[in-house]
Amino acid sequence: MNSAVASPRGTGTRNTRILGILTIASMAFLALLGLVFSAEDRDQGSSVRIMYVHVPSIWVAYIAFGMTAACSAIYLSSRNRSLIWDRFAGAAGEIGVLFVAVSLVTGSLWGRLSWGTYWVWDARLTSTAFLFITYLGYLAVRRLGGTHRQRARRSAVLALLAILEIPLVHFSVRLWRSLHQEATVATGGTDVHMDGLMLFSLFFGLISFTLLFLWLVIHRQRSLALEDAMENRGLDAAIEARREEAVS
Repeated sequence: MNSAVASPRGTGTRNTRILGILTIASMAFLALLGLVFSAEDRDQGSSVRIMYVHVPSIWVAYIAFGMTAACSAIYLSSRNRSLIWDRFAGAAGEIGVLFVAVSLVTGSLWGRLSWGTYWVWDARLTSTAFLFITYLGYLAVRRLGGTHRQRARRSAVLALLAILEIPLVHFSVRLWRSLHQEATVATGGTDVHMDGLMLFSLFFGLISFTLLFLWLVIHRQRSLALEDAMENRGLDAAIEARREEAVS
C-alpha cells in the first residue's frame, strides 16, 4: 500500500497569501489608529471608536450583497451559465451576512452608550435587521435540494430581489425620522465634523475591511468549488452503483 498519499493543499495560492498578509497588516494598523492614535470624540468620548468597526462592517455588507446580485445577474444572462458565478454569489452572500451581524452587534453596543439602550425600533436598525433576515433566507434557499444549476437559478432570482433592500436601508435615515445620525462623511446636511486623523482612520478602515472581504470571498468560493466537486463525486458513485445493481 502506497503511504505517499497527497494531502490537501487548501485554498491558498501565492497571490492570496500576499493578500492575506496585507489584510492582517492593515487590520493591525487600523487597530492602532482606532484605539491609540485617533482622538476621543468631544461628545461621545471613547465610544466613538466603535465607528471604526461599525461603519466598515456595513460597507462590506453592501459590497458583498452587490457582488451577490451582480454575479447572479451574470449567471442568469450568460449562455454557458458557469457555476463559478453562482459560487462567488454564494460566497459573497455568506460574508455579507457575517458583516451585517457585526454591524448590528456593534451598533447595539454603540446605541447602549449613546442612547442608553441596546435596541430601539428605529428605521435604520429595523431595516438593517430585515436585511439580515432576508439574506439568511437567501443562504437557506441555497441549501435546498436539487442540482447545482437548480440551486444557482433559484438563488440568483432571490438575490436580484433582495438587493432592492439596500437603498431602503441606506436612505432610511432620510426617509423617516430616525435616531440614527446621517452619514458622518457628507458634503452637507450634517453638523458632525471629523478631524483629519479620525477621518483618515475611518477611510483606512474601509480599505482594510474591503481587503478582508476580498481575501475571504476568494477562499470561500474555492471552498464551495470543492464542496460541489465532492457532491458530484458522490452522485457519480451512486449512479455507478445503481448501474452495477441493474447489471447483476
